[in-house]
Amino acid sequence: MAFVGRAARQPRGQARAVAGTAAPAAERAVSAQGVEVSPTSAPSLRPMREGDLDAVMAIEQRAYPFPWTRGIFRDCLKSGYPSWVMTEHGLVIGYGLLSIAADEAHVLNICVAPERQGRGLGRHLLRALVKIARDQRSQRVFLEVRPSNPGAIALYHSEGFNEIGRRPRYYPARDGREDALVMAIELVADDITTMPSL
Repeated sequence: MAFVGRAARQPRGQARAVAGTAAPAAERAVSAQGVEVSPTSAPSLRPMREGDLDAVMAIEQRAYPFPWTRGIFRDCLKSGYPSWVMTEHGLVIGYGLLSIAADEAHVLNICVAPERQGRGLGRHLLRALVKIARDQRSQRVFLEVRPSNPGAIALYHSEGFNEIGRRPRYYPARDGREDALVMAIELVADDITTMPSL
């Protein structure tokens, strides 16, 4: 099942699936945002760099009928938005981008390569973004998702997001435009630890 729940990307949002194995303690590193980064071949997260954009674009174009452009990703990096890639055996297999302003965060794009979906990787990536938002003192996290993406909606609900509104004609679609469901989660001290286990 494809999870595509990109959120507020230029207009549009979607998510996929991702799960990682922790690296041995001697090999673990923690980024400035508190996300564990591992140099091993197990799925791990690290900050996105401009040099990752070829791999990111290859996934984006396979995953979405209306993909982001390279320029949108580049602008997010230049703006300093928290942007992460998930790697496995040194290859980029997913990514997530977040914007944070005042006490609110917005998941802009979250995606796992179609061939790697169904392994819990999207959930892992979403939790990492929510943790970054919480660590930056955000009180809530928003995202948008297509109503035609029940897999992503189910993932978000299972992680504590609730539908709070609708943006009419938000996404491009084959037959014109598609609405976006707006979802949000309020962050409290124990949100991350009370999410359902993988």
